[in-house]
Formats: sequence, structure tokens, C-alpha cells
Amino acid sequence: MYPSYLNLTQKELKERIDRGYAILKSCTLCARNCKVDRLANERGFCRAGALPVVSSYNLHFGEEPPISGDRGSGTIFFTHCSMRCCFCQNYPISQKGIGNEVSIEELSVMMLKLQERGVHNINLVTPTHFVPQIISALKIAIEKGLNIPIVYNTGGYDSLETLKLLDGIVDIYMPDAKYGDNKDAEKYSIAPNYVDANVIALKEMHSQVGDLILNDGIAKRGILVRHLVLPNNISEPKEVLHTLHSISKDMYVSLMSQYFPCNRADEYPELARKITKKEYEEARKEVEKLSLRGYIQEI
Repeated sequence: MYPSYLNLTQKELKERIDRGYAILKSCTLCARNCKVDRLANERGFCRAGALPVVSSYNLHFGEEPPISGDRGSGTIFFTHCSMRCCFCQNYPISQKGIGNEVSIEELSVMMLKLQERGVHNINLVTPTHFVPQIISALKIAIEKGLNIPIVYNTGGYDSLETLKLLDGIVDIYMPDAKYGDNKDAEKYSIAPNYVDANVIALKEMHSQVGDLILNDGIAKRGILVRHLVLPNNISEPKEVLHTLHSISKDMYVSLMSQYFPCNRADEYPELARKITKKEYEEARKEVEKLSLRGYIQEI
């Protein structure tokens, strides 16, 4: 059956939920491994507690074409983040905590309301730190008729243990591959060992869902990796793209050009400008050289 989660029994989903909440008692949902007791509302780096926090949910037409399609993607934007990117465009949500705490039942209702509006998928944006709660809400939503695929839209700093909870639940992974160098990841995103954790995560995601499969131009299953080109080669696109090619020669990539300095980017002179056409073209040529499939933006 499709989506994949319809093949799981309620008992199997309950077992995933139990495993997830056990992780929350000493939280290792992301690669940071804070090990705080989230069930006791202890707060780690991401500042999330026991209940999910949502900033908004709505139809979104600005994702990549196979995600938004013609009916929109049903996005649920989660508050907080396991990273602290100095250039984050959504920093009021990810870093300042703009959003509202919701119950598991309320989260399930959001999923169902989005489906009622005809969206192609439920798009979980920055979900890593709320995975057990999301699976709990999903279980309720499935019982009430949810039957569209889940998009897991992540910064790519997920732990392997967390991703294994999602095996057979997520049909479409849409992770970032932000950096090609750990030092830059730590400097600009306070994400130690990001590259190592990211590669492990990308390999696990690909092993679960494979390369992107489209049906009439709409993503049905697979992985689509995003890479935001940063000024002065800080994100190291060539290194990132070669890593993706090593995972799969048929990897779909979204090469993003929309970087602009915001949040705290002006604290770093090397980030205090938009990217140049030349910088983006060099990355685009590497995509072409490696014969990776995907989506290129205008600049």
C-alpha cells in the first residue's frame, strides 16, 4: 500500500512511539546528543520540551516542483532547531522560539486539515527534535483517514537512531547537505561534526527510500537533497556534490541560489553579501559534470 506507513500496523507504530519516547528521556534525536530528559521538560540546545511546538501550518507552493506540485505541499513548520545557523532565514522560528505548544491530538488534526485541502503531502519542516511526538500524532491521523505521503524536511543533523524510527513511515526525505567541512559547520551553525553525521544520515535515508520517484511530475518516494550555495565557497559545493554522487549516481539535488545575509550573518564579513553568479555557476557545472539530476535556480 502507498504511502508506506499504511503498511504498518497500529501495534508497530506504537512500538516506534515507545522507542521514541525512551529516547526523549535522554535525548539523542539529533547528532548533538544533549541527553537531557525532555519528558521532564529539561531543555537542551534546541530548547524543545515534551510537547511539539508549531509556528504555522498551511499550503506551500514554494518548494521544489515535485513537492509543491499544482495543489501545494501541506507544510507544518516546527519551532526550534538542533542547529544555530548564523544566516538562517527562518531564525524567528528556529532560534527565537516563535510558535505555540500543541498537543499530540492537535498536531494530528493539522495533518488531517491539510489533507482535506487537497495537498500532495504532509511536509514536516525542521522535525528532528519532535520525531516521537510526530509519530504519535501520525498514528492518530492514520486511524482517522490520513493517506498521503510524509515529507521529512530536515537540516540533515539527525541521529541514525532517529531515522530508524522513521523507516517505513517517511516516503520522501528532503534533507539539507549544508557543508563540506566540519570546521565551517561548527563556526557558522554551531553543529560539531555536522559533515560526518550528515553523511551517515543521507546514506540511511537513501537506503530506506532510494532515489526520487516521480509520478506525473509529483514526488512519490525517494530522497531529494538540498544544498544552499554560500559566498566565498564556505559551503564547499564540490565536496558536497561529490559526496552525494558517491551515495547514488542518480541522486536528485536542489541547488539553491537564494542566500542573502540575514540574522547574524553580518557578524561574518565572508557571509555579508549575496552569492555571485560565478559562484553559483561553478556549483551548477559540478552538478552537470557529475550527471546528478535535480533542480537549478535562477540568479
